[in-house]
Order: sequence, then C-alpha cells, then structure tokens
Amino acid sequence: MASVNKVILIGNLTRDPEVRYTPKGTAVGDIALACNRVRTDDSGNRIEEVTYIDVTLWGRQAELAQQYLSKGRPIYLEGRLQMDTWQDKTTGQNRSKLKVVAENMQFLGSGQQNGGGAPQQNSAPARQSYNNAPQQHAAPPQQASPPIGGSPAPAFEDEDDDIPF
Repeated sequence: MASVNKVILIGNLTRDPEVRYTPKGTAVGDIALACNRVRTDDSGNRIEEVTYIDVTLWGRQAELAQQYLSKGRPIYLEGRLQMDTWQDKTTGQNRSKLKVVAENMQFLGSGQQNGGGAPQQNSAPARQSYNNAPQQHAAPPQQASPPIGGSPAPAFEDEDDDIPF
C-alpha cells in the first residue's frame, strides 16, 4: 500500500534561525514557524488560533535561512513529518517530538517586512525558492501508441483556439 508524508506550510518565523554543523561539515538549521488560522465561533466572534511548528533545514537551505531570515519573516515550506524520540537524561523517561524536515523553501515578502530580515541591500528577493532535493529532469513526452485495432486519434488542427469552459 502506498503512503504519503507531505507537509505544506506558510507562516512567520518565531525566532532567528539557529545553524550548527555536523562533524562532516553539513549545515543543520532549526527554525520555528507560527501558522495562524482565523475562524468564527458559533456566536460570530472571530477567533485566531496559532500553531507553533519546529522545522529542520539541511545543507544550503540552512545556510540561506541563517543569512536571509530573521524573526517575523514570512516563509513557505514544503517538507515531511519526522518523529524524534530520545530518553530524557534527568528522568530517564522516553520522550518524542513531531517536527517537519524541510525539502523546499521559499522566502515570502521583503526583508523589511514585520521588522525582520536583513538590511535592504542584503535582503533576498521576494519569493525566492530554495529546494533541498536534487534536480530531476522530466523525461521527454512519449508518443502514445495507437488504440488496439485502430488508428491513432486525430490531432486538433488549430490548437490555439480557446476552449470555452
């Protein structure tokens, strides 16, 4: 059976990115994201709910986040959920935490928005995208085989016409 582990988030950073390096020199960054949800209760009152999410960035993404992002900056993330488990050193109890491991990141807004970001001359362009996954090139389109017992369907003569729907 197939499974999917995909998370898409848009939110604001709750603190500046923290970057450290593995013994092999790979950058690992931690950020925290606040995602807001506005809803209306039964009596018509507007309620804003905030969810705080811990996110881990790897490699160049972590370095770019440290260079260009700061508390308050909006960001778009795609990633996957990961469960971290460990044993508490003081109590000996097993602990766990669900977090997001980022695979794609886009900076949103300008460097001056929400009081965060680097000075304007050093800020990243709005909606800059950084993908941690290796680039995959799509295969060229395959020629469709004709239906069994017949010839291929005719192609449209004028493909520039707008379809009215």
